[in-house]
Amino acid sequence: VDQMLEAMRDAKGQKPRLVHRLDRETSGCLLIAKTRFAASALTGSFRHRSARKIYWALVAGVPKPKQGRISTYLAKEESEEDSIMRVAAHGDEGAAHAVTYYAVVEASAQKLAWVSLKPVTGRTHQLRAHMAHIDHAIVGDPKYFNKENWELPGGIQKRLHLLARRIVIPHPRGGFIDVTAPLPPHMLQSWNLLGLEADRFDPIENAPEE
Repeated sequence: VDQMLEAMRDAKGQKPRLVHRLDRETSGCLLIAKTRFAASALTGSFRHRSARKIYWALVAGVPKPKQGRISTYLAKEESEEDSIMRVAAHGDEGAAHAVTYYAVVEASAQKLAWVSLKPVTGRTHQLRAHMAHIDHAIVGDPKYFNKENWELPGGIQKRLHLLARRIVIPHPRGGFIDVTAPLPPHMLQSWNLLGLEADRFDPIENAPEE
């Protein structure tokens, strides 16, 4: 992404600015500001939690209850090979509060579920760590999917099934920016194989604005 931004400099030599980031393996909506003014305003909207972010994921099993709130503290755990976010206790070094709302949109034979996710906070790997915490890790997650003796149904790629589906955020000059991303090819293939309908009612995305 940084190389792309370098290539998008304007006539004055200014390059667009990233307003937020996605994990490397995550597909979907990514906001880029063309000016310093827009970058400051949009970053402020994320900081003050006035941006509405919706994610879609395919997870192992079917969460119960089908709608809920996950509230934990997360802290980075370093190893020689990698780093992950682990659920921590309040007061642990580096621990930050993280809150996610989830809803099951559709299930497939009780083995897999399409879930809609709404993060209230924006911690690193928050959605991935939270779904693993409730024992419904995101399919294809190389860091957090560690279920033993669990095999993917045939035809489903072992890639992270997490999509930044939609962002609704105040426009710096009034009104709102509202963008939606389609399923990436590997997730669309999984949806088709499992008979999931991408236009199905989403309890989170289609909910009235708060």
